[in-house]
Amino acid sequence: MSRSPTTDDAATGSRHLPGPSALQSLAERFRAPSRAPRRIGNLTYLIGFMNILGGLAHSWRDRLHNVSTWVPGALGDAAAAATVVAGILLVLLAHSLKRRKRRAWWVATVLMALSAAAHLLHGPWREPLAIVASILGLALLLAYRHEFYAQGDPTTRWRAAWTFVVLLLSSLVVGVLLIAVTRHAYVGGWPGLGAAIWYCLQGFVGISGSLTVKGPGDRTQDFLDATLLALGLMTCLVTAYLALRSPQRQATLSDEDDRRVREILQHHPDSLGYFTTRRDKQVIWSESGKSCIGYRVVNGVMLAAADPLGDPEAWPGAIKAFLHEADVHGWTPAVLACSRRGGATWARETGFQVLELGDEAIIRTADFSLEGRPMRNVRQMVNRVRRQGYETRMYRVRDAAPGERERAEADAAAWRGSGTERGFSMASGRVLDPVDADAVVITATKDGVVRGFLQFAPWGEDGMSLDIMRRDRESDPGVNDLLVVDALRRAPELGITTVSLNFAMFRSVLARGEQLGAGPIVTWSRSVLVFLSRWFQIESLYAFNDKFRPEWRPRFIVYPTTRSLVRVGVAMGEAEAFIVFPRLRWFGGQA
Repeated sequence: MSRSPTTDDAATGSRHLPGPSALQSLAERFRAPSRAPRRIGNLTYLIGFMNILGGLAHSWRDRLHNVSTWVPGALGDAAAAATVVAGILLVLLAHSLKRRKRRAWWVATVLMALSAAAHLLHGPWREPLAIVASILGLALLLAYRHEFYAQGDPTTRWRAAWTFVVLLLSSLVVGVLLIAVTRHAYVGGWPGLGAAIWYCLQGFVGISGSLTVKGPGDRTQDFLDATLLALGLMTCLVTAYLALRSPQRQATLSDEDDRRVREILQHHPDSLGYFTTRRDKQVIWSESGKSCIGYRVVNGVMLAAADPLGDPEAWPGAIKAFLHEADVHGWTPAVLACSRRGGATWARETGFQVLELGDEAIIRTADFSLEGRPMRNVRQMVNRVRRQGYETRMYRVRDAAPGERERAEADAAAWRGSGTERGFSMASGRVLDPVDADAVVITATKDGVVRGFLQFAPWGEDGMSLDIMRRDRESDPGVNDLLVVDALRRAPELGITTVSLNFAMFRSVLARGEQLGAGPIVTWSRSVLVFLSRWFQIESLYAFNDKFRPEWRPRFIVYPTTRSLVRVGVAMGEAEAFIVFPRLRWFGGQA
């Protein structure tokens, strides 16, 4: 699904894509955002936490009674459970306010107006401070209304409404059935369907209804009230989460975008450019259509993969469209694994910060050789594997034999080291797919059985980039070494002169840390990376690539501010499937 730079007629008015001279101004919104939404959100956080604490600590409520006249919605006459529910909803709302969400602004404005009206109707002189606070809060929201322009995903609005109806009806059914099952414990027995529904609706917000148990020690009503409150909390929280969360589109690359991306790559090849054709990415185009950026939204971070594609002269136009899209939706823009030229362009055009992430291993096939002492270990490993009966075969995907794709897909899934398919910036997510006719595959077989294979994505007319590396866990060590060596040796037969191997994160730190005379900070950093390699294969990937003596090309990440770096880092880890969080897929869909 493509995103073109179009006019946005959001609730704040028409918002057009800024012109070339406005790119710096647009970038400034991410580098130095207005503090008003953040401060209003922090105030809402404070109110929400006061509600939660006040509702949970029943004995504090009388002591905090005077505080309730200072802060609207802090404590009132509602039950403690309803106060907890309101507090949690306010906390969820506060986060959306800090993200400049227009939908959250509407809800907060209505709540402030209702709060002021309620105090005025109760008596203008009884709680003057509460009235002033409510009016002041409403005035601030109205005064800074243009700061809350971020759109929500329209699909989440209807999903939230539908989920609320389903959960409410389901909760009512459960509550009525509980009353029916325990009817003998209440005075008068079954109260009737209407009374039971009304009791459940009150119980959802923590208000105990008119049912009375027969015995003074009977805890049936306590159990019923606790169950109803839990159902009410679940209904409110899930609905609020869906209504206020950042848009999490299911990225789907359209056939038209796929075609245009492949056309651009023919004229402007890039070692990681082909991975923009992943089906779980979206593409946003410059106004001229000469450049585009592939991205995915991960937990409110608009994450671009590698450099913009196309004519470098048109890159600023694609960056402008990318930032505009992030600005409209309240996303944090970031770039993963861009080149030195791409990082310099982003820094020059936006003023964003750039941090070296690692290095890409590049090998010229004409220069590769197993001769010499530096290649001794690789040479011995490869020769040993050959003597054990392993053979290799290299071919284009278009030349795959019938049924070979199905076997390769089954093998790739069975040999995968983790339960989740990894890859975002440097993987196509496809195995021997006919759409990748120019992709190159090399297999290693023993006794006619495939024990490992590599798949390389096209990189222009004379290059290829490592896409998939799979090996049977029961195969002999060194099979991957054999596959890489034979791929480099046979690549010229297919007209390939340059090969990109695996990306090595933090390679420079690992390399400097093992050198004589490394400082304490570098040594300590390397020790941390070695420790993390137990889970993320940081050191092992570097060591595997380095033994083939590649040319190292640095790759960078780009982010707006230091404060956003942690959030961006978590989104990158999740995009590459190094970090996997559980999903409420039934309620929220694919996030």
